Amino acid sequence: MDDLESLAGAIKRAETAVAFTGAGISAPSGVPTFRGDDGVWDRFDEGQFTYGRFRSDPEGFWEDRIELQRVMFDGEYEPNAGHEALADLGQTGHLEAILTQNTDGLHWDAADSRHGGDDPESELATEHDHDGTEILELHGNARRVRCVDCGTRSDGDPVFERAAEGEVPPQCDCGGVFKPDVVLFGEQLPGAVIQRARSLARKSDVFLAVGSSLVVEPAASLPRLAASSGATVAVVNLESTPCDSIADVVCQADVTDVLPRLFDLVES
Repeated sequence: MDDLESLAGAIKRAETAVAFTGAGISAPSGVPTFRGDDGVWDRFDEGQFTYGRFRSDPEGFWEDRIELQRVMFDGEYEPNAGHEALADLGQTGHLEAILTQNTDGLHWDAADSRHGGDDPESELATEHDHDGTEILELHGNARRVRCVDCGTRSDGDPVFERAAEGEVPPQCDCGGVFKPDVVLFGEQLPGAVIQRARSLARKSDVFLAVGSSLVVEPAASLPRLAASSGATVAVVNLESTPCDSIADVVCQADVTDVLPRLFDLVES
């Protein structure tokens, strides 16, 4: 029995299986990565996108953010086979939650596609449930904006269009300034979100880390937390990670190949 068959067996037996995803699952869809070869931060100064700058210079922040958003999300990105395989595991009752570092919303798209169309409410939610599968976006969603005064979340496209046409910073109806609904440098992850992620990691019988270098904290500590609680931990990534040594299964391979094979094994 190979490692993938063993992992599929563990998922079949698990009461709670959780997936944790990073940029490596979205890169095959064409979503630019922030770091590495030709990463976004090779073209932009990440120091211009801090929470401190947003607070002190919202106009300048938004002027730079418009261009960053164009580079990141002007393409028509669609879920790939990796997103779809995780959505299938969720729909068939084998995956309780997806915890993601990504802000592209592609897990939501994959889940919605399994239900016959887009869910208009999903774009504005921070948690998402399809057939019992929770999607938790640890770093937010770049498709949304949030008013820093009243907390209202809105679809980001119209707001970014207003900003591109000269309304910087764009404002909510209440008069507050809109902020991209992502965690900026210098901004803490929402306490409730990271607490929920840690709870799911501790609860998991199987913890599947996919497409993440597992170096960014606090999210990268989740596989270790799952392992310390007795979970079967699997790492699927093109390159080695600091968590390989504590993983039960390590697959250094393309996630768009591995995850569909894993789903087929679970269903066989």
